[in-house]
Amino acid sequence: MRAAAAIVSLAVSGALIVATSACDQGGSEASKARYGDCQVSGHHGEFHLSPETAGALTVKTTLPAPGWWNGNTPESVKSGYEYCMAANIAYRSGLDRVKVKNAPFPEIVSGRTKDFDLALAQITITPERSKVAEFSPPYLSSTLGLLIRDGEKINQDNVRDVRIGVAEGTTGEEFVKDRIKPTKPVTAYANDPEMITALEEGRIDAVIHDTTILLAYPQKPGSRVTLVGQYRTDQGYGALYPTGSPNRDELDRVIKQLIDDGTLAKLSAVYLGAAFGQDPAKIPYITVDDGS
Repeated sequence: MRAAAAIVSLAVSGALIVATSACDQGGSEASKARYGDCQVSGHHGEFHLSPETAGALTVKTTLPAPGWWNGNTPESVKSGYEYCMAANIAYRSGLDRVKVKNAPFPEIVSGRTKDFDLALAQITITPERSKVAEFSPPYLSSTLGLLIRDGEKINQDNVRDVRIGVAEGTTGEEFVKDRIKPTKPVTAYANDPEMITALEEGRIDAVIHDTTILLAYPQKPGSRVTLVGQYRTDQGYGALYPTGSPNRDELDRVIKQLIDDGTLAKLSAVYLGAAFGQDPAKIPYITVDDGS
């Protein structure tokens, strides 16, 4: 996992991972900028945005999100895959800092807010969401994991007969409703820690949510949960833009550059690898009855 990157960035080859350097190629500008603990690369000011806040890249996300945004409040986040992705976007766009805004996930994907430049919140691109919001090219592939309590015997054959928890407004919630079709009521949670606590305390029996998010929880000290499988979705994560954003084309170009030059693959290895502690490719793929 640590050598090959925790989750493979789309369109990034192994050769690019080796060739990538996180060092600053833009000179002294980096020392003047404020990007938390992130290393930035590329050329400072190569791209040109019209930001929401002068001198800053304003990014919406949903906290907490360990590995992605390391910190529980906007002010405390200094590292993580998506935070450092934003830092690299800001640097290459000539902006000297990242301004983080915390918001509920359903609000972010609603497409109704405009007080930000882009949202990075492990957002799976779907046809439904694309009707109300605008997305970047996908930058990570995504699957849905099945998390259970240690010692339980829940698998693809009996999961529809147990109490399932999902994250409110996510593709996992849709997947459970439309594909798993459980026989017992499904509980939707507004935040991930509350959902995991409900699982550990026995108020629900399983959680179905993004694998890249669930991977962090079995690694926590005192954890009582196990990730037993993952469902393929053939979908990817994308940055979400405010509808009609004047920066969409330029941000697309920056993100494509971060993919092509291996920067995102390096961030995956550094931040997601450290958070997950295991290779997601080794987690068994499971199916639902219709053969997905």
